[in-house]
Amino acid sequence: MQNAIKTPLTNVQLEILKSFSHELSSNELKEFRRTLADFFSKRLISEADKAYEENNWNDNKVDELLNTKLRKKSI
Repeated sequence: MQNAIKTPLTNVQLEILKSFSHELSSNELKEFRRTLADFFSKRLISEADKAYEENNWNDNKVDELLNTKLRKKSI
């Protein structure tokens, strides 16, 4: 017997389900996806800007980070 993990939906998931209980056209769905992508990209940029300021980074530090491999090799 498999144990199911029950997790409630988040407030965002519930709001989306309520808001979109009807079919969207193909174009509307594309626009909705773009809107979500824009929302999350703005949040990400804001967090990156915050890290930039809090850590007193400059362009050289950003270039260093971009060229650093941060992933560990799997065994």
